[in-house]
Amino acid sequence: MSRSWTRSNAAVSALSAVTALALLTACGGGDGDSSDAGKGTADKPVSLTFWAWQKGSKDVVDAFNASHRNIRVKFEEIPSGNAGGYAKISNAVKAGNAPDLVAVEYPMLPEFVSQGALQDIGPYLTDDVRKKFLPQAVDLTTLGGKSWAVPFDAAPQTYFYRKDFFEKNRIEVPKTWAEFRTAAQKAKEADPKARIATFMPDDPTTFEAMAWQAGAQWFKAEGDTWKLNTSDAATDKVADYWQGLIDDKLVQTAVSFSPEWTAALKDGSTVGYLGASWGAGVLKSTLPDQSGKWGIAPVPTWDGKPASGMLGGSTWAVTKGSNKAAAAVEFATWMSTTEDGVRARIAPGTSSAFPADVSLRPAAKKAFDAGFYGGQDIYGLFDAAGASINPRWSWGPTTGTTNTTLKDQFGKVPGGSVTVKGAVQAAHDATVAELKKRGLKVEG
Repeated sequence: MSRSWTRSNAAVSALSAVTALALLTACGGGDGDSSDAGKGTADKPVSLTFWAWQKGSKDVVDAFNASHRNIRVKFEEIPSGNAGGYAKISNAVKAGNAPDLVAVEYPMLPEFVSQGALQDIGPYLTDDVRKKFLPQAVDLTTLGGKSWAVPFDAAPQTYFYRKDFFEKNRIEVPKTWAEFRTAAQKAKEADPKARIATFMPDDPTTFEAMAWQAGAQWFKAEGDTWKLNTSDAATDKVADYWQGLIDDKLVQTAVSFSPEWTAALKDGSTVGYLGASWGAGVLKSTLPDQSGKWGIAPVPTWDGKPASGMLGGSTWAVTKGSNKAAAAVEFATWMSTTEDGVRARIAPGTSSAFPADVSLRPAAKKAFDAGFYGGQDIYGLFDAAGASINPRWSWGPTTGTTNTTLKDQFGKVPGGSVTVKGAVQAAHDATVAELKKRGLKVEG
């Protein structure tokens, strides 16, 4: 049985569980006004509104508007999704004044679909375009055989580390999680303040990527029932591992991208970062005076063989109220599948976008100055990591509830009042309750 067949049928089952309760039909998700082909003309261009928060978005819009006369895009920057952006989008859809195109990360796409907030863009997204993208990205944007978004990037896990610190203290870059713990111990012995990673208590997506990489499958739909499994062997293994690192004070516990986290990077008390491909731009812009001191390695795995989850990653989705879907998809496709779109996004120097369109990897590599990493072929590393993304993972229709609960509970882990495994159990219970509240059948 092929992997693509398995994921396709899993997606069909997932959608059947949702449509059985009319959450993707009666609740919205229409096709817009087909009378507007969305192509426009130079004399009468189609006007689009676009909301996003990703770095370089305004530059991309400016480049598109400068090179296209049939479509004009008006851009509005919104907070990142979990910092208020998703709430803003949801409220706008409910109020009937949503933009035409919005940024939605892969984990939240099923939730927006289940709420009827988006429309199927399959009629405007050709098979030739879909074939350009990493298969895992297509899987995550396809539910029930329908296309709900244009993939933009992939976000395979990677490990960023201070080369100078590791070399000075003869610490080998870890290839396995067992070696990672050993490296953490050696780093602490070399410098009592040094830590090679951070458990970010406000960031459930990093933990989820770890579970994903280990082979977990939290959400699975069979018929009209959602099966939830967050206490499988893979998740328990990851939870116990991180609990051990936290208990033994082998990792930092600062809030993600907080002043505390940044200060620890700057003063050298944090010498590693478990992130994703997009983190290359984050570190480069955050620590310009540390140029040449950082390297990037594949994320450690349990058996030393390549494997990755995905930490974030963006898509472009058309809201249900838009009657300009064709134009919106044309613009989204330009952003995701053209060299001009990629160059415009990376040009500001703060974005290390790793395109879901595999043919654009050379253009992205050329556009991003890897001097900060000593000229390392980081896109070659990202490419291998992207190919190793575990294809079994899928997101459920209540990711917002799952992640909000995880975030609240993880915040208590550093103080010892909650364990990592306890936080996962609380998220499980909250997710089950939310699924039932929405009238969905659930087991687990």
